[in-house]
Amino acid sequence: MKMVMAVIKPFKLEEVREAMTSLGVQGLTVTEVKGFGRQKGQTEIYRGAEYSVSFLPKVKIEVAVPDTLAERVVEAIQKAANTGKIGDGKIFVYDLEHAVRIRTGETNSDAL
Repeated sequence: MKMVMAVIKPFKLEEVREAMTSLGVQGLTVTEVKGFGRQKGQTEIYRGAEYSVSFLPKVKIEVAVPDTLAERVVEAIQKAANTGKIGDGKIFVYDLEHAVRIRTGETNSDAL
């Protein structure tokens, strides 16, 4: 099993969710986060005053998938979240050692 974690622009969340649903992904976790990458934040003007925003709002998506589905999930997220502009985000994939569905006690792939 793999855990796919993506940090994307918030307005791309619905497109990514639709892409996951079309692949048969049955659930995902979304967290509102803030951060910065190479762009180091940005400068904004508010009520005539210029100020620097160090941490930009992002959305973190986490989805546990079988090994066979991981690469397609990554490709779908990349395609759905892409704007072609700086700050589109990152995707990380790591091994998921064990999973348990609390309600039924099912484990690993059955728990997904």
